[in-house]
Amino acid sequence: MQAKKILLVSIMSLGSMMMKAQIYMGKTCDISFFSKGPIEDIYAINKSTKPILNTATQEVAIKITIKAFVFDDKLMEEHFNEKYLESDKYPYAIFSGKINEKIADFKKDGTYKVTVTGKLTMHGVEKDITINAVATIKDEIISFETKFFITIKDYKIEVPKLVATNIAENIEVTVKGALTEYKK
Repeated sequence: MQAKKILLVSIMSLGSMMMKAQIYMGKTCDISFFSKGPIEDIYAINKSTKPILNTATQEVAIKITIKAFVFDDKLMEEHFNEKYLESDKYPYAIFSGKINEKIADFKKDGTYKVTVTGKLTMHGVEKDITINAVATIKDEIISFETKFFITIKDYKIEVPKLVATNIAENIEVTVKGALTEYKK
């Protein structure tokens, strides 16, 4: 419930500033995660997410549908949704945050190393996180890329002892995307 309130407030604050600011929305966004295991590696990708950026406040919001992660192994995908992330009970992961470094002009081509600080809510747990990212502006398209790690026990994700040795405690998350100006 708290995650829904955070996203709603973020979207409302983004929406209320649409007349004053440039709102950018996801044109493309790939979110993947990787876990290196002794028996097999675990990899999944989600291509259905559309982040939002308010350039006036440098606020970012993203809502990730858990069931949209696709695995090569369908049984692994089923276990991920039913046993680990419990996606019927917790259907979304939500990040709401702010770019810490000031980007003066989002219409001017350039590459910026930035940090983004905010709250990641997943599996019913909200955690403060700061991630490093690279934002590239070219021809009024804002591309971004980040790679960071999450610790599964921080989000109360329980892994059965039988398979615990095959799932890393720290999961590598990669996010790549491009945003374009929202036009009414």
